[in-house]
Amino acid sequence: MTFITGMLISIAGFLLIIFREKVQRATGNIGFAEQYLGSGGTYTLFLILGVVLFFGGISWATGTVQTWFSVNLGRFFGHV
Repeated sequence: MTFITGMLISIAGFLLIIFREKVQRATGNIGFAEQYLGSGGTYTLFLILGVVLFFGGISWATGTVQTWFSVNLGRFFGHV
């Protein structure tokens, strides 16, 4: 199930990268993105979000995220 979820997240990120202009037209400009990322900041924000979703989905599908959390944070939650 984690593989399917990860691939769906990855596909959503890929589609956000491709269709960021259409998403921007649907949502309008995002104020803080325009302020902090400059002119066209909304497009840049959607691009960054798409890349993070894409690679995060791939990491989730392969189990990298789960392994990282288990190794680095497991000791705080009773896992050795």
